[in-house]
Amino acid sequence: MSSQTEIVPDSIPALNKMFRFQWEKAQDCYVLLYPEGMIQLNGPAGEILALVDGQRNVSEITALLQAKFADAGDISADIIDFLGDAHEQHWITL
Repeated sequence: MSSQTEIVPDSIPALNKMFRFQWEKAQDCYVLLYPEGMIQLNGPAGEILALVDGQRNVSEITALLQAKFADAGDISADIIDFLGDAHEQHWITL
């Protein structure tokens, strides 16, 4: 990761209040809406952000996704990498 805040298991991410996260039927994907537009999220990004509620920490989010996608192997590093990217893009706060 670059000069961003480090994402650790105890970090509690929350959606930046400038964005609204929702399922968009027309796009058939989760999206982040903001005043200037919309960001379409791929499947894994949507699954992760669906669990970002300002209450769960990274460990809890990871455990829920590991249980849901047990066949995917260890996805913890991917989750932390995505949350780091999402923080860098200002989609989430810590």
